[in-house]
Amino acid sequence: MKFEQIIKEMTLEEKASLMSGKDFWQSRDIPKHGIPSMFLADGPHGLRKQAVAADHLGLNESIPATCFPTAATVANSWNEKLGEEVGKALGEEAAAQKVNVLLGPGINIKRNPLCGRNFEYFSEDPILAGKMAASYIRGIQSKGVSACVKHFCVNNQETNRMAVDAIVDERTLREIYLTAFEIAVKEGNVSTVMSAYNKLNGTYTNENVHILKDILRDEWGFQGCVVTDWGGGNDRVEGLKAGNELEMPTTGGETNREIVEAVKKGQLEESVLDKAVDRLLELAFRTDKYLSQTDQTINWDKHHALARKAAEESIVLLKNEEDILPLKETDTIALIGEFAERARFQGAGSSIVNPKKLDSFLFLCKKSSLSLNGFARGYERFGRRNRKLVREACALAGKSDKILLFLGLDEYTEVEGLDRKDMSIPSNQLNLLEALREVNPNIIVILSSGSVVEMTWVKDAKGVLHGYLSGQAGAGALINILTGEVNPSGKLAETYPLSYKDTPSAPFFPGKEATVEYREGLYVGYRYFSTLNKKVMFPFGFGLSYTDFSYTLLDIDENGVSFTLVNTGKKAGSEVAQLYISRISEEVFRPIIELKGFVKVFLEPGESKQVKIDFDDKSFRYFNEKSNQWEIEGGDYEIIIGASSSDIKLSGHLYLEGSNAETPYEKGSLPAYFSGRVENVEKEEFEMLLGRKVPSPQWDRNRELGYNDTIAQCRYSKGLFARFAFYLIVFAHKFLKGIGKRDTANLIMMSVYYMPFRGMSRMTGGIITMPMLDGILLMANGHFFKGLTKVLSENRKKNRS
Repeated sequence: MKFEQIIKEMTLEEKASLMSGKDFWQSRDIPKHGIPSMFLADGPHGLRKQAVAADHLGLNESIPATCFPTAATVANSWNEKLGEEVGKALGEEAAAQKVNVLLGPGINIKRNPLCGRNFEYFSEDPILAGKMAASYIRGIQSKGVSACVKHFCVNNQETNRMAVDAIVDERTLREIYLTAFEIAVKEGNVSTVMSAYNKLNGTYTNENVHILKDILRDEWGFQGCVVTDWGGGNDRVEGLKAGNELEMPTTGGETNREIVEAVKKGQLEESVLDKAVDRLLELAFRTDKYLSQTDQTINWDKHHALARKAAEESIVLLKNEEDILPLKETDTIALIGEFAERARFQGAGSSIVNPKKLDSFLFLCKKSSLSLNGFARGYERFGRRNRKLVREACALAGKSDKILLFLGLDEYTEVEGLDRKDMSIPSNQLNLLEALREVNPNIIVILSSGSVVEMTWVKDAKGVLHGYLSGQAGAGALINILTGEVNPSGKLAETYPLSYKDTPSAPFFPGKEATVEYREGLYVGYRYFSTLNKKVMFPFGFGLSYTDFSYTLLDIDENGVSFTLVNTGKKAGSEVAQLYISRISEEVFRPIIELKGFVKVFLEPGESKQVKIDFDDKSFRYFNEKSNQWEIEGGDYEIIIGASSSDIKLSGHLYLEGSNAETPYEKGSLPAYFSGRVENVEKEEFEMLLGRKVPSPQWDRNRELGYNDTIAQCRYSKGLFARFAFYLIVFAHKFLKGIGKRDTANLIMMSVYYMPFRGMSRMTGGIITMPMLDGILLMANGHFFKGLTKVLSENRKKNRS
């Protein structure tokens, strides 16, 4: 141990005290031993350091910071160097505010387009997500601040996120849901990992030995710290045994006392605690040393320019019929849509940033070379169809050459804590589009959303630019692309299906009550659509440019591929070339293609470059559950170079010697998985893949409520008090939505409805103790007066102590 001498000098109680926070955002310091406190703050796309009132939902304002485009946006750049630049800027701003640990990036896989937090995650593909995350991490940590990759792992929905049990087979877990984290650890050398709220195959992730010890530490060699998500601790002693160092926020010392008691009773070896303390001290001393020696001055204009550059590289041109873009200076423009005046530039929840500066598209448009004919709101941001606004918009459109129509999802549709209800954009916006089409067909849609939407309406527009959530400087980036000053080079990091029902996980999302079954297995996103050759609106990796590129002269060897890329158009631009690998096997099922590498190349008109993409240890491997290790299947592989997952430019073959592992499957037992038709996998076949029976997806309505049951389960309680509380919450939610208080209504769902009872103790800083919680549960289970007496008695004990 690195700090063995300090640890020897500490009492058992002092060591245990370091295992949970001092307050909402800080770890505990012990001045007697020279141990500093660490400040942890949100910040996947911008620092959110709260100066006064603290919360984990983005309710209270934070210190101003640069709001960069969200991860979902920057992933479309496919540019690791850009990710590192953004990371460095995030690290600089964190260091300037003396933040030791920046809580990001988030790298959960976009299993389903309705996940309410998809805007905060990179991709449906683990290689792209992992590579982009590693670039962010390298940038952040180059400034002496620890990045904290999250949420480890299989946290792919917001519904019941603090209690749901994700049921996943081992191969899918390894290949789809852990690979991005593996890259973050091995290539990014991340210092901190945040465990997720949910259970994984029956065990809460924060006390899951398989993922925290066997995989994260023993297999990947992770030497850093694991921190809980806020209020995500369950059994503190089991979490410590599994490899968790820090529980956040403070529990008022309650779980520290649990650790002390466990050591004294022989239920926890003190050496386990000592090793956890040693890892925590390494992080605290290292980051504190840098921050204490650094007086970081922020160049806010430089960071704003970088935010604009990141948006420019990430905005995706999805349609450009009749070369309607770029706009000409002679075009008279009707600017329509409330998002043009008041931008949708970031998501909602714990990642929300108080932007240092915020560009307005309407303001910048007036200052640009564009010939603006006028502006019309067109629709109410949160309301129903407004005929007056539609008439005003149509009048403006009728006397203009082209229409810039801003559409998208509002702030309450994409939000941490809630999953979306559907993939549609609001009907009042679509009604406006239909009305405008009758007046003027020259419509260019500017789309703002952090996740996939249905786009059957794309036929009604000649141009579509997808800005995603482009940060505080996104408006300037859009202006530069619309005018042709910047050539769009973004490509989609996720598939856009024709409709939600086409999504392979749709029948299983977000689960029933107690569990969510990942029956689709490996077939996530383009892996499914490509395997079945199923038509989509826009494929993974797709994006248009104002120029053209050709691919020639493919060469393949055991180290990788090389080919020649030529800009055959008239404008300078960047192309994202993508390496896919395919193998059709009778013994090991797999998607028809899988991304294994990519590179972004800038070329002047007529310029050509030889491009190389190397193979790595993940290029040909699959996880064999029989041998319980990574294997390579011997045989012929097709090596594919594409401009997207469906636009194949070059291909060739490579023969590999395999590792000669035992065949893991009986093909006849897994027909859906060998064919890829996983949208309706039967329970029995899923159990064959799992190698065990699936647990009941329903809550047990016959037993009494316990610590890990949610407030939502009060509906089935035997106690009148609990049922009354449940219906009061439901009524309050509906009432607040009805009077237009959607933010407050969402807060009820986020912070109350799906919270386990233990969250009352874990999130109140010791105000509600576990013995008091026992009393609350007595009340909930029909013993109202007995429970109330216990709550009052335990509260008096707490106050006396």
